[in-house]
Amino acid sequence: MSKITFMGAGSSVFAKNVLGDVMLTPALRDFEIALYDIDPERLEDSYIMVNALNRNINEGRATVTKYLGVENRKDALRGADFVVNAIQVGLYEPCTVTDFEVPKKYGLRQTIADTLGIGGIFRALRTIPVLEDFAEDMAQVCPGAYFLNYTNPMAMLSGWMQRYTDIKTVGLCHSVQVCSERLLKNLGFAPKLPIREKIAGINHMAWLLEIEDADGNDLYPEIRRRANDFLQNPPSYFKDLTRYEYIRRLGHYCTESSEHNAEYNNFFIKSNYPELIERYKIPLDEYPRRCIRHIEKWAEDRLKYANDNITHTRTREYAAHIMEAIVTDVPYKIGGNVINHNLITNLPAEACVEVPCLVNKLGIQPTHVGALPPQLAAMNITNINVQLLTIQAAVTKKKEHIYHAAMMDPHTSAELSIDDIISLCDDLIEAHKGWLPEYH
Repeated sequence: MSKITFMGAGSSVFAKNVLGDVMLTPALRDFEIALYDIDPERLEDSYIMVNALNRNINEGRATVTKYLGVENRKDALRGADFVVNAIQVGLYEPCTVTDFEVPKKYGLRQTIADTLGIGGIFRALRTIPVLEDFAEDMAQVCPGAYFLNYTNPMAMLSGWMQRYTDIKTVGLCHSVQVCSERLLKNLGFAPKLPIREKIAGINHMAWLLEIEDADGNDLYPEIRRRANDFLQNPPSYFKDLTRYEYIRRLGHYCTESSEHNAEYNNFFIKSNYPELIERYKIPLDEYPRRCIRHIEKWAEDRLKYANDNITHTRTREYAAHIMEAIVTDVPYKIGGNVINHNLITNLPAEACVEVPCLVNKLGIQPTHVGALPPQLAAMNITNINVQLLTIQAAVTKKKEHIYHAAMMDPHTSAELSIDDIISLCDDLIEAHKGWLPEYH
């Protein structure tokens, strides 16, 4: 029997999306599904939910098992063909709170802090050691499995896995497959379908390079005109202004939301220009608010997800499509995060890039993109610098590389002096005791 192991199965809503998709895919319906987590309550919630889904939409054909704690991790992974990773090391409390509150003492404000910035750096530093343990176990008990990573910071984690382990890894995000659709909808633009698009760059900052309608007409001139109109007089409800400024100034739209991209550069969050926060509707401290809402909502939703009547409609997540393409050899195209290897010729070879990939029985095969427009490559490189230096810190265990990563971060370096950056890193290392290995 083939097997899928879900790491971080306590993420019940996401587990429902991915594993519900699996159960609605004929080629995957008979797989064993192994659920792994270190939180007994959340694991049990997901176990009840997945079993209910299996009965309701899959005729009970899957075998569902659960594994709690580090001592059972190898058994969860043993014999897996696919491993889905959705862990969050340190959770909202204590670590996400630390990522936001300690920088605030230095006047450094963030929106999401899970991908770049000082928050993204420390999230990577506490997560990479856990992925190292996963990789060691997988090398022993499922060396041929595909590791489908959904955990942020995507480029840092997937980049580390692909450069420093032999595990077959791809990083997967939710934003590529909805990028064009949401842009066109928000602009009130309904061109002739189907749309042809080309997207490439890095995770959370991949660029919509080309977009055409069904007749091959370039849609960008009209997109740029409408985006500029929105910037001149944005509706009160509309908050995607950072990315629309990208269209105006850089000529292209990018994949991830404005609340994310507001903190990936040195343009928008500036203590000396507080009016920018209001002008671009930047939601400072957005991720902690989301975490609190999610915790409160889960307390209300637990019974719904444990209900025997639970059902599922297939989502647009890539995971089940990847598994299906590999198992059936029916090709599928994704936007995947992989090591560059000359795929994007004006980005560093060791960078983790997000590019179109073909998936079939031979695995995940990235496609050559060529050079990005120079202004887009320049934007990506400011983020790649931080990603590569953070990975270097995780590999060497040297504090100096943590400092280097923070010094090169666009938002952090725009707000703080070098001395304050070093001091902030030291405070965060201290606050993360027990969550980080020893750095020297």
